[in-house]
Amino acid sequence: MSRSIAVPRRPVRIPTTLFPVLLSALALAGPVLAQGGDRPVTFTDIMQIREVEQPTISHDGRWVALTAEPDRGDPEVVVREARGEGRFSVPLATEPVISADGRWVAMRLVPSLEAVETLPEAERPRRGMAVLDTETGAVLRFEDVGSFGFDPAGRRLLYHRLPPREGDDQEADGPEGERSEAGEGGRDPGSPLVIRELGSGSERVLTGVRSWHLHPDGPWVAYTRFAAEPDTSGLHVLPLAGGDPVTVHRSPEGHYAALAWREGEGSPELAFVFAIEDREGSPGAGTLMHWRQGGAARVLVAPDEAPEGWFIPAGTELRWHDDGQAVFFGWRPMWPDEVESLARDESQDTGGPEGEEDAAPFEPYDLDAILADGGVDVWHGRDPFIMPQQKVRWPREKERTYWAVHHLDGAGTVGLSDPDLPELEVPTGSGPALARTDVPYRVERTWLGTVYDLWLVDPETGRRTLVAEGLRDAAERSPGGRFVIYWRDGAYHLYDVRNGTTRDVTSRLPVPMADEDHDYPNPPSGYGVAGWMEGDAAVLLYDKYDLWTVPTEAGQEPWSVTGQEGRSGHRVFRVVELDEDRETWSEGEALLLSSYHDLEKNFGFYRARTDRPGVERLLEEEKRFEFVARAENADQLLYTREAYDEFPDLWVAGTRLENPRRVTELNPQLSEFGWGEAELVEWQSLDGVPLQGVVIKPRGYQEGRRYPVLVYYYRFFSQRLHEFNDPSINHRPSFPVYASDGYVVFLPDVRFEVGRPGLAATKSVVPGVQHLIDMGLADPDAVALHGHSWSGYQTAFMVTQTDLFATAVAGAPVGNMTSAYSGIRLGSGLARQFQYEQGQSRMSGSLWEAPFEQSVELYLALRRLGKETVFLQYRGEPHHPQSYANKLDWAIRMKQWIDHYTKGEAAPAWITQGVPYLGR
Repeated sequence: MSRSIAVPRRPVRIPTTLFPVLLSALALAGPVLAQGGDRPVTFTDIMQIREVEQPTISHDGRWVALTAEPDRGDPEVVVREARGEGRFSVPLATEPVISADGRWVAMRLVPSLEAVETLPEAERPRRGMAVLDTETGAVLRFEDVGSFGFDPAGRRLLYHRLPPREGDDQEADGPEGERSEAGEGGRDPGSPLVIRELGSGSERVLTGVRSWHLHPDGPWVAYTRFAAEPDTSGLHVLPLAGGDPVTVHRSPEGHYAALAWREGEGSPELAFVFAIEDREGSPGAGTLMHWRQGGAARVLVAPDEAPEGWFIPAGTELRWHDDGQAVFFGWRPMWPDEVESLARDESQDTGGPEGEEDAAPFEPYDLDAILADGGVDVWHGRDPFIMPQQKVRWPREKERTYWAVHHLDGAGTVGLSDPDLPELEVPTGSGPALARTDVPYRVERTWLGTVYDLWLVDPETGRRTLVAEGLRDAAERSPGGRFVIYWRDGAYHLYDVRNGTTRDVTSRLPVPMADEDHDYPNPPSGYGVAGWMEGDAAVLLYDKYDLWTVPTEAGQEPWSVTGQEGRSGHRVFRVVELDEDRETWSEGEALLLSSYHDLEKNFGFYRARTDRPGVERLLEEEKRFEFVARAENADQLLYTREAYDEFPDLWVAGTRLENPRRVTELNPQLSEFGWGEAELVEWQSLDGVPLQGVVIKPRGYQEGRRYPVLVYYYRFFSQRLHEFNDPSINHRPSFPVYASDGYVVFLPDVRFEVGRPGLAATKSVVPGVQHLIDMGLADPDAVALHGHSWSGYQTAFMVTQTDLFATAVAGAPVGNMTSAYSGIRLGSGLARQFQYEQGQSRMSGSLWEAPFEQSVELYLALRRLGKETVFLQYRGEPHHPQSYANKLDWAIRMKQWIDHYTKGEAAPAWITQGVPYLGR
């Protein structure tokens, strides 16, 4: 349930004792804006701001497509010519996909918001598909379409029709009158798969198709089919360029799943899992199979070749090795109910004419029968996971598979992972697989968090080699399989797979590689791996600001790719991944870097090379930039540009960021509003620590006038100086709504201390507010404090330390860190001890090792002390409201509360009188 507590100011003497409070697992509840705009922003206005979703750019860089979706309302697909004037839009559409030649854009059609909220589900329009011709602007619409996609060449569009609704005509006619009939029992009868030639508009219909899978590189589609004629039910491959389908495997009761094409442009080759379905459509134990064009499907791993008590489930995943000589797959143990089910399926009926057994006589003292109706959970002290966590994990654990590999060259099948070594990264290239296990640490994880041992597993033999024990941070295998890099004790360590040796590769660097802003009681992490050089010759690593090349051969010295210009200029450089399939960088290759100025908070793009130190500035402004995509076959980048008062529309530019051009203008109405202006402010904490924050001045700001202030915070927020505020209704305050209504919005940074997070937050935020008062900006009698989740705790703590705030809103707070320490996070089932000792709450030790005074629960304490307080409970909600009605209700009530206690506006009845329970 979602909860929130709002507390108005009541000046009191502040006790010297610190009252600890902690977070709960339950929730409480465009263009650059024209300077002349002066209309206040309402919640209705926020609902109508359209955001960029699913942006994509065509291979040739000519077309950009996206979904323009408001917070509440109907979406549309927008298609824009990157360098021309072509502009198209299709209402009630989402998920645009551009064909390889850029001429066609397919998209999903969805029902309107009105239909969703006013019509019964059975009467709403179903999902459909639209296809836009960018040459003519013509749009074709198709009803009742599930999945769709273009072939790799972009010449054909395939779309799978939805099966008929219950009560609809159950027959689907093919082009020659062929009909698909419902299967027996609960078996899936399939539905038509249509192949449309985009040039001519002609279509070919395959009926009774259950699933389909396009080859990633060639003109083939694999599909599974159910039909009344047994000899046509099975797995087939159709050459899209013309010709008849090839039957890969045939079975009237067959279930085909986990289809995996071998990538490449050679003869088509397919791995899949085959199982037999029962009358209800549930598949039994699977068989791993393989097919190559020109041959028959053959069995790779039969059910009886799995380990005893194990099987290959139909829902497993298959992956090819890069050399095409091995297929990785998952198998798992059978659970008792599955063993019993399989035994029943294989046994003969022994009962009456319908297989019913004679009823057993009633036994009133049968203890087993009586106990079978009970319900008890046994919480054992040595359970690897506590019972609530076991329950949350069970749906996933029940279906968890463990990796094995079958070698097509005759070497057979090798198991790679198992319950003792559950996590394994499939090595599609050469070298061993990287695997992890937290099994030895599962009890301690309750208070330590994630700890694991790192292993290598040989895919040829299954032999396991221990790399490191007790790791807490990420590890990575080199693309060529020669090295593993991991973080421990403040440094990166490189493990040599060939000789089994490990060496520290970063301790001698002239700069720290550990997180310099780390303020938790656990060891600091590194900044991460940026990539690898060809041949595993070097690994690219980050410090806080710069990029380093660390050679893998001992004796070679690391060097800074960015020439340490990041640190000297306070810029954080990070590699922009232009190709998500890239595995390595070559010598002398150019790198595109994003930049963020750690002091001035602006963003940009720079360029570097892998063979020399130094950077070249490409684009840098008092803005925020985010890379989106690169055109596959053209030197064209797609990115967003934004500021507090500029919506993040899409822009295109060359790969050196030359000739930038804005492509979209989704929200021209924003120029009507008085958005306010954001600026950076600086102050010092009570301990003299330099701090920064963002001040958003209200619309029509007048120098010398004092304004009510809304303080919203968490940890670091100054980086949001040039960030367009999230245009949605949720548990967070909408900054422009407040700024356009005469508030100063203050977003301060917080520097924490281990063992005293609440006090540290107070020492950071209070002098920041005082700084605004000293500037003549803030009304000292009208400052509102708002925090949610972790900052909900900080808010609950802070109001016990000062009477600076006129009112406070604490979302998802806990009033008692002592009781919450041994509480349980309902979403994950995890005990909270690791969070309190090692993580966000920063206790640095167990409750008994680091005792402190216990406060009473927050709401009852405020009630008992006669404070004006209101507790909002949103029924059925998690950590914060999810339903739109509750999100809007919370946003409105939050503002009403703050308006009343900072601006003196009339209080609604829910504040002055409450709302009695009347049965609903």
